[in-house]
This record gives sequence, structure tokens and C-alpha cells, in this order.
Amino acid sequence: MLPGELRQTVMQQAQGALLLNIAYIGVVNGLFGQLERLGQASVPSLAEATGMDAGYVLRWIDAAYAFGLVDESAPDGFALSELGQAFLPDRPGTLMPFAVQSVLSAHMSERAAGLMRTGERPGESVLAERETILPWFGPMLEYQFGPLLEREILPNLKAYQEVAARGGLAIDLGCGNGWYLRALCRNFPGLRGLGLDGFAENIDQATACAETAGLRERLRFAQGDIYEFNSDEPADLIAMNRALHHVWDEKDTVFGILRDQLKPGGVAVIWEPAWPERRGDLRDPARRPVAFQNLTEHVQGNHFLRPEEIAAAFEAVGLEPEVHLFVNGREAVVTGRRPATV
Repeated sequence: MLPGELRQTVMQQAQGALLLNIAYIGVVNGLFGQLERLGQASVPSLAEATGMDAGYVLRWIDAAYAFGLVDESAPDGFALSELGQAFLPDRPGTLMPFAVQSVLSAHMSERAAGLMRTGERPGESVLAERETILPWFGPMLEYQFGPLLEREILPNLKAYQEVAARGGLAIDLGCGNGWYLRALCRNFPGLRGLGLDGFAENIDQATACAETAGLRERLRFAQGDIYEFNSDEPADLIAMNRALHHVWDEKDTVFGILRDQLKPGGVAVIWEPAWPERRGDLRDPARRPVAFQNLTEHVQGNHFLRPEEIAAAFEAVGLEPEVHLFVNGREAVVTGRRPATV
């Protein structure tokens, strides 16, 4: 590719990033939602409806108009375009996760650039350094991975079918906004759930979402430390969704907890991005995001794992592992069963 063509390609990619940044502002400040509710709105009426500063709303409208997220609908009035509607958080197939990822990625890139000079790895706290990001982290994961869970993973893992048949208790360690447990309860009426997370923001959000979904009698959420976790009731299923790599440095402790908190015959279910065996696989466009995310995980003191590493950790504590791959091998669900007593 010639230098001019390279420049044009990168400029187009940069404009895509700008569009996502503008969309992010519209998502987290409720601008898209209010435009959808109102049908059309002037800048002053949109500012009043959202409680935002009118000067900022005007400049956001200009930017959103420039990138095709809103259209002029009348003199001094604006409405969501088809593209803007696609970012509504509750819209099926919403593009909202891409907007949140764009801003989160910029934040983590800036942190990595500075920390690379010192070697410091500050941990999970970096996720809470931008006050508008953390409340959207759980919804981002829910809309990104929830459909895959219900469409492909739940129907194809024997462990879930067993839990569905007998009911019991499912525990989600690192539950975020509770999306995974809500999905289990929707699909398995006999199941109860307990979610644990280190961020109070996530626990508040999970509790509120369970209330809205009519699941408060079956779901409970608590803030806590996984290393101190001890359930009063042994679990039929313990899940960790994209959370194991956060505690891998203490894997012996974590896998011991998984074993000890399971009923005989119970199953631990670990869902992680599948880090490839060969570096060359990272050139696959579908795997490029995980390569970037692994850099940002380093900032938090983590790294992504190969499925075989997770299976070996199950074996080391006496749990019987099975590896299941989805999305052309990019997503790994590794189960570890506690042997039933004879």
C-alpha cells in the first residue's frame, strides 16, 4: 500500500474512533435515550430533559450531527438517525459496547503508556479511575456476551443441563452487574443465585437489575473478596466469567476455594478469552482485540490464559476438567467437576 493510501486508511479508522467517542457521551449522559423518548428535541429541551449543560449539549449535537448520529428534524430540532438508534443501550444488537470499549481503551492506553516507563502495575483500581466508565462496564459485558451465553453456551454444556434438572445454588465470583446469574435464572426456574464482586457500584447495579427483572427472591449479591469467600451452602455450580485471569497469581488458593465450595458432583465453570498457542494467530482480525486487551490486563496485573492452563489447574485440586471452545476457538469455557461421593 502506498503512503497516501496508508494515510487515508488510518484517517478513516481515526474517524471511526471519534464516532465511538461521541456515541459514548450520548450513551452515558442519556442523550440518545431522551432523544428516543422525545422523538425530536431542540438543544434547550434536550439539555433540560437530561439535566446537562446547554452549551455542552449544543457542541455534542453539532458533533453527533457531523458523524450522522442525529439528523435535523425541524427548525432547531434534532432526532436520532438510524445509526444513532443503534447505540440505544436497550436495543437488540446494540452498538453501545463498542462505544464504551473505545473510551475505556483510550484510558487504558494512556495508563499503559505512562506505566511502561516505571513497570508499575496498579491493579483493578484503574477501572474506577474514570467515573463515567465503571457504571457501564457491566452493561458492556452483558450486551457483548449475554447473547452468546444464551444462544450457544447454555444449550451445549452438559453442566448447565444438570443444574437445570436439579435446581440448587449457582455462585458467580466477580459477578459485575449480575447479568450472568439473571440469564441462568431466566433459563432455569429452579435455580437460585449468589453473586460476589469487589466493587460496590457493581453490587448496587446487580441488585437493582434483579429487582427490575423480578428475580430478587432468587438472587442475592454481596461485596467481598474472593480469597475470603465461604458460602453457608455448598454450590451446585460456581462460575467465573472473564474473572479468573484477575486472580491467576493466586490460582492455588482460588481453585482450592472452588473445590471446597462445591457439592460432590458440582461443577465450576470458567469462561475466559482463549489465548492462542501461536503469536501468528493474533494477526487474525477477530483476535486483534484480545491482543490489545492483554496489554491493558498487564496494567491491572493480569494476563490472558490458554485453556490448557485452566484445565491443569482444575486437575491439580482434584476436579475433573473439560475444555469447550466457542466462536471459532476464541472463547473458552473450561469446566471442573468435583467427583461425586460413592
